[in-house]
Amino acid sequence: MAINMHKEHALLQHRPSLLRLSSLVAGVMLSSATLASDINLNYAFFAPAQTFPGVQMQFWADELEKRTEGKVAVNTFPGGTLLTASNMLDGVLNGVADIGLTTTSYEPARFPLLNLIGDFSGIDVNSEVASQVAYQLVREFPQEQFGLEDFKVITVFTSEPGYLQTREQVSTLEDLSGREIRVPGESDTLRTLGAVPIGMSQAETGEALQAGIVQGVASSRETLMDLQYARYLDYIVDYPLSNVVMLAVMSRQRWESLPEDVQQVIDELGAEASQYAGHYLDNHVREAITWAQDNHDLEVVTLSEEEQKRWAGRIEPLNEQRIEQVAAQGLPAGALYDRMLVLIEQYQQ
Repeated sequence: MAINMHKEHALLQHRPSLLRLSSLVAGVMLSSATLASDINLNYAFFAPAQTFPGVQMQFWADELEKRTEGKVAVNTFPGGTLLTASNMLDGVLNGVADIGLTTTSYEPARFPLLNLIGDFSGIDVNSEVASQVAYQLVREFPQEQFGLEDFKVITVFTSEPGYLQTREQVSTLEDLSGREIRVPGESDTLRTLGAVPIGMSQAETGEALQAGIVQGVASSRETLMDLQYARYLDYIVDYPLSNVVMLAVMSRQRWESLPEDVQQVIDELGAEASQYAGHYLDNHVREAITWAQDNHDLEVVTLSEEEQKRWAGRIEPLNEQRIEQVAAQGLPAGALYDRMLVLIEQYQQ
């Protein structure tokens, strides 16, 4: 008993030291936890998470967290839960979100040179190549020429070329004439081909198709499955139109507040995220078309050689006109177009 009492007395004597040690360990653990979540980035996107830009967003978020070993936490807000298409960029500048992902064609006057990258129709190029070309062009040309001087570009990628997807079969320009077709912004291309372009976001398109407000869409083809457009659309016209440019940005102020090691990781991820988005989409498009054919009897319409020449005859002058219009604003449209063609050939090899 005396021995046990002596041990108890000894423990009591050392108890303050043990408490101090426990507090120190707890403090270190708390400090580590605080550091681990010290940088929280809110990433907003207006369309659902299952769309290919949403998949890219999650890839980027996961990779940043992994490569910074948990130093950065990324909270993703797809589906317009934080910012919508109409206020995405201003919301980033005002600090509502740290990063915003948007479609530049929703604001054509704000990004004339940037939109030009995706505005050319009739160029047969997949999303992986187009995305890498777009990202490289944004890296090479001065940011103020793109209207991006207030932003830090996180990544740039594009859809595949848009394809007409319609309720009724379109095999000629006459079949297309007067049909109301959903587009992401404005579309001189469809108007030149005789259709009536109706600008609306992806979030609005499903209801518009169901209600018969539009008779088709001009977009990349993964939405047939991802957004179930194959329930309303029975035909694809196999003729490449323009691409949609997707832009992920952070405000300059928020970017400059990040540590250099985090900035370095984000810069490294830019090109990777661009290629990832394009590669994912190309594979996913093939899957979506097969699914739509198997489940909804989707048909692919191939234009006759003569009809393709008719479409090209209307589109080629429009491509030239676009270069002239953007160049008239004092922007290097011709140089961008020439460089774009070189990069397309380079990335297609």
